[in-house]
Amino acid sequence: MLEPPEPTSPRPLAIYIDADACPVKDETYRVAARYGVKVFVVANARINVPRELLIERIVVASGPDVADDWIAERAQSGAIVITADVPLAHRCVSAGADVIAPGGVVFSKQSIGMALAMRNLNDDLRSSGAITGGPPPFSPRQRSAFLSALDLAVVRLKRAGFVPASPV
Repeated sequence: MLEPPEPTSPRPLAIYIDADACPVKDETYRVAARYGVKVFVVANARINVPRELLIERIVVASGPDVADDWIAERAQSGAIVITADVPLAHRCVSAGADVIAPGGVVFSKQSIGMALAMRNLNDDLRSSGAITGGPPPFSPRQRSAFLSALDLAVVRLKRAGFVPASPV
C-alpha cells in the first residue's frame, strides 16, 4: 500500500526592493498588489511607502552595503530582487533569486558575469577620469520593460509552486 506523500510547506514568494534611488517602486507595488505578493522596501533611511499590508518598509543601519546584506541574506529561490546594484545582483542570482534591474534587464546565471565585468571596467574607467557624466534619464520604454519583466517573473514563480508570503 502506498503512503500518501508528505505535505510540503508552501514555498514563499516575495519581492525585495533595493530602494535607494529606485525609480520603479510604484510600478512594483502595483504588480505586487495584482498578485498578492509581499514587498520589502529596504533602505538605510526612512522613505515613504504606501500603507498597505503587503508593503513593508525595512530601515537598516547606516553603512556601506548594510541594505544589500539584508537583501542578500533573504535572497533565495522564490525571491524577486529589484536592484541596479550589479554586485548585489550577483549575490542574489548566486543564491537562486530572480533579479531585475529597474530598466527591465533580467540578471541570470548566464548574464551576471558579463554584467559584473562591465561594471568593474566602467568603475575603473571612471576612477581614471575616462568616463564622465551619469546614466541617461529613465525612459518610458525602460519602465515598460521593467513592468513586463516583473510580471513575467511573478507569473513564472507562481506557476512553479511559489505562493505569496503572508502579509502580516
